[in-house]
Amino acid sequence: MYRYSLRKRVAIAFAMCVAVLSVAWGFAFFGAIRLSEDRVLAQQLQRAAESYPSLATNLRGYDEVGSLPESLREWAQTNPDEGLYEFEAEELHVAVIPTDNEQQNAFVVFDVAGIEAASSEDWWLLLVITGVVGTLGALGFGLGVLVMRRAVAPVAQLAKVVADIDPEKLSAEDHKRIESSRFGDDEVGVLARTIEKTLERISAFVERERYFTSSASHELRTPITVIIGALELLEQSNLSTADAKVVERVRRATFEMKAMIEMFLCLARETDDGLYEEQFLVMPLVSQAIDQQRHLLNGKFVDVEIDLIDVEIDDLAKPIACGHSQAFSIAVNNLVRNAFEHTLDGQGPITIHIKEQVLFVTNQVSREADERSTPTEVSSPNGYGLGLGIVQRLCERNGWSFSLHADEARVAARLSW
Repeated sequence: MYRYSLRKRVAIAFAMCVAVLSVAWGFAFFGAIRLSEDRVLAQQLQRAAESYPSLATNLRGYDEVGSLPESLREWAQTNPDEGLYEFEAEELHVAVIPTDNEQQNAFVVFDVAGIEAASSEDWWLLLVITGVVGTLGALGFGLGVLVMRRAVAPVAQLAKVVADIDPEKLSAEDHKRIESSRFGDDEVGVLARTIEKTLERISAFVERERYFTSSASHELRTPITVIIGALELLEQSNLSTADAKVVERVRRATFEMKAMIEMFLCLARETDDGLYEEQFLVMPLVSQAIDQQRHLLNGKFVDVEIDLIDVEIDDLAKPIACGHSQAFSIAVNNLVRNAFEHTLDGQGPITIHIKEQVLFVTNQVSREADERSTPTEVSSPNGYGLGLGIVQRLCERNGWSFSLHADEARVAARLSW
């Protein structure tokens, strides 16, 4: 489409603009000079016609100072140097010419009275010249903008095409719009080919991700389901106390493995068909997390307190969060599990404060902590406990906010939506 590179096209456009402006200014100056010449000749002819039949002579020569017009005699007696002189008040132009007599110069006097334009005409002429210069400047600016716009048109076209593409929803039409063959072989074409290849890699990656998550979801969950079924059958049989404890440990480990698989599959999904805009109740997921992780408190004298702040206890429709409910459940499970695991015997209680749009999970790590204080200011964690990095990623994916504050007295996790 374009035979020259972008750099050459810009240089050619600039050269064309300068050339056109130079020609325009040249014609303007040439016209001004011709207009001045014609005006001077017309003024001389008009003055001669007014004095007809005795023609006035504007140009005269003088060999002696005494023969000069009276207004010039005093000046001529100062023996001026050779050259041209102008006397505006007398409307005279004088040329001093050396002669063979070194003691005396000759004078040529040109009377321009009636030939030079009046001051009012000078202002009109200045106004006309200013208008012409302004018009040429405006035309030059418009021409420059037009030429440069045409020179960089491929760049603007490529930018518009890229801006209209949604990387999260690539379609076949998007690939046609960014096709590099539309932009030639110059720098813009190289950029278009790079973007085209990048989009192809993104599309291939998204397709592989969808295939992997769909396959992994089935292949990983199937053995987990088989193990859970087998454990349920074992629990129905007559087991000794020791065997029952072993089966219970296997069951808990299986559920933790299931939760971890769901967690990583949730993070691996690029898209989830609108599940990130789902509205769900917070309280049932918190209660479920506490029930699933309560075994971690076996043998510990630690209480778990749940406080609903600014929320009516009987109002089961609140609080409500928006996002992926499974991701929220995974995040809450991680926070509750960390609190249960890192709380030692007798260092309770573990408090879970639920506000309209905020969840606090606080566990004591020292008996010196105020048991009833509610954390109100937390900082971003560098990582504390198991899975908090995953919780951070889940929150970023859903537009939630997660932070952690840890000191010698307590650890407070904050999840807001």
